[in-house]
Amino acid sequence: MLFSSYGFIFIFLPIVFAGFFFLNRVKCKYIAKLWLVVASLIFYAMGSPAFFPFFMGSIFGNYILGIILSAVNAEKPVGGVSLFDQKKLTLAIGIAANVILLGYYKYTDFFISNINLIAHTGISLRHIILPIGISFFTFQLIAFLVDSYRGLTRSYSILDYLLFITFFPQLIVGPIVHHGEIVPQFEDENKAKLDWGAVAAGLFLFSIGCAKKILLADPMTASASAFFASVPSHPGFIESWWYSVEYTVSYYFDLSGYADMAIGLGKMFNISIPHNFNSPYKARNFQDYWQRWHITLSRFLGDYIFRSIYRKGDKYRNYYIATMATFFVSGFWHGAGWTFIVWGLVNGLFVCAAGWMKKRHIRFPFFIAVFLTMLGVVALRVLFVSGSFADALSVYQGMINLESLFNNDIAIPGTITLTGKLTAVIFIFGLLLCWLALNSVRMAVFFKARWPYLLFSILLMGLSLFRMNNGMAFLYFQF
Repeated sequence: MLFSSYGFIFIFLPIVFAGFFFLNRVKCKYIAKLWLVVASLIFYAMGSPAFFPFFMGSIFGNYILGIILSAVNAEKPVGGVSLFDQKKLTLAIGIAANVILLGYYKYTDFFISNINLIAHTGISLRHIILPIGISFFTFQLIAFLVDSYRGLTRSYSILDYLLFITFFPQLIVGPIVHHGEIVPQFEDENKAKLDWGAVAAGLFLFSIGCAKKILLADPMTASASAFFASVPSHPGFIESWWYSVEYTVSYYFDLSGYADMAIGLGKMFNISIPHNFNSPYKARNFQDYWQRWHITLSRFLGDYIFRSIYRKGDKYRNYYIATMATFFVSGFWHGAGWTFIVWGLVNGLFVCAAGWMKKRHIRFPFFIAVFLTMLGVVALRVLFVSGSFADALSVYQGMINLESLFNNDIAIPGTITLTGKLTAVIFIFGLLLCWLALNSVRMAVFFKARWPYLLFSILLMGLSLFRMNNGMAFLYFQF
């Protein structure tokens, strides 16, 4: 079920919202939490019914392992095995189980195709359907286990734990939440009270996210993906840059739109979900960019990959090693293909370069720095969305194909029709918004429950509802 659908907005959300606060109003707080868990599980089951039993098994299995890890911290060694070894073994089992489940669904065909290539075998691909949200909730489960190993978790009730994992606003595409910031909110009785100010702020953010997705991202994604689905052998200079930048902009509005909707939904239930995007295309370098883009993913990778390798006070070369390892994991997590791995490693190189410049106090003027960073982001987006290295190379060659300009080959095929012209206007408008407008983080800070904000929300939702029949799935929905 998509947030940007009539069924979610007019049926699922009102029923869940009304039931949750009614049950809290009549002092049935435990049942209210259970209501929210059941609703969230129904929300997930409607999207991935075949995987749902495995989803439940994974959730409960990780909870049991988390309890074991927490208990080992307070127990004596068993059978001559040290506590440290018991904890390490339990953690290794838990992480391995999560990675194997994710790997089976996401990477089976990738490994089979590489075995076929290397060993000249003919093993058939499995074409396994990827469950929705598996890449996101797997990271949350691993973080829970690692924190249990480190002694950073408490003995959460099964209900609070289930709410942390399954809370439907962030379940499918994030933001990737941390148990320490979510469970205490569900334990806070004041959060169970209906707050119309929070509801208004939530609707405001939800309407912004909905408009980002339906009015901006979807038309651009349809246009750019058509080009990258069948890349010409010799694309022109303007054509290559146009669709590459268009896809870059559409990705931002698609992902940040979902995040705004998720954060807005959380606010309606009095739950604060962390922001995930902070004007990434205004970044000065790639260190800055990854502190602004998919912030909760960067936080997870920093806390559980980077800091496992690099410690403060280590030699600076370890920073580069940790950075490259982190972005290798990031690349592989983003997709089952060598293009994603190379994408991750090149991102890592750019972040290392930014770190090297910072250490030597090298700093470009603001507009030059932002321009160069944006060029790097666009170039890497080409690699990310291309079906193969050959397609990416064709686009890169088109980007330097100045001969097409001299031959007056400056037409962009997709903009010939009226729909194409409208999409072109949306693209240019969206690009200007990325650079010149306040982002939703800043808009939320200035929000007041007053008529101008209400009218703005109504306008955005009205326009979004009008176009909702033509809505597309989120780019990271089945991820």
